[in-house]
Amino acid sequence: MAKNVITYDLSEPLNGATTAKVDINAGDGNLTIDRLTGDEQVLASGTLQYFENQGLPTRTLVSSNGQATLTLKRGGTGRRWFRLPWAACNGATEWRIRLNPRVASDITAHSDGGNVKLNLAGIAVTRVSADTGGGNMDVVLPEDAANLSVTAKTGAGNVTVEIGSGITGSHTVSANSGAGNVVVRIPSGVAARIHATAGLGKATVDPRFGKTEDNTYQSSDFDSAANKVEITVNSGAGNVSVNTK
Repeated sequence: MAKNVITYDLSEPLNGATTAKVDINAGDGNLTIDRLTGDEQVLASGTLQYFENQGLPTRTLVSSNGQATLTLKRGGTGRRWFRLPWAACNGATEWRIRLNPRVASDITAHSDGGNVKLNLAGIAVTRVSADTGGGNMDVVLPEDAANLSVTAKTGAGNVTVEIGSGITGSHTVSANSGAGNVVVRIPSGVAARIHATAGLGKATVDPRFGKTEDNTYQSSDFDSAANKVEITVNSGAGNVSVNTK
């Protein structure tokens, strides 16, 4: 298989952007997003693998008045990688994308069935929507985020979401799996209301959150807290848990 895989080196110019909408569709591959660690004056860089019969991934970048819109998508030709429905969650190719941490990014990330890893620590983020048809989902959210909306969803794999410390404003986190386990980790002292359901599994919530009604738990200061997070966790067949880190 290796001889049929080509790697495209991605480098998208910054063009003075201070905010960005980033929409990434890795097809049936694995997707990793993290931050640029140097002083490169680029919006995004990375490597995108694709099969030679697929054609190049499509990419568009539109920049105007400090706002950038970057779209990356798997090439549209060639046969998709065959995957047995019971096979281990893993993609046929690897996409790794590094974002400029100083640009406030609205991120949409998708894989048809590969694993998705978003390590957003140190990145300015305004919204995250990530899903995969059947892979595992791992999301690390930035510290000191404000009013962040996060959705992480998989059809069958496990989901882990780690909320950063120092958050301000009102946040929402939704984590869902059709069949796998779902774990959300929340910093100590953060006010939260939690809706936790597990169809065939077990729901476990940190005891510092008191039960207020069926499947709902809440910290005593949630209603009055200026900084808080509303968490919805669900699995059709796996276990769900919300833990204090």
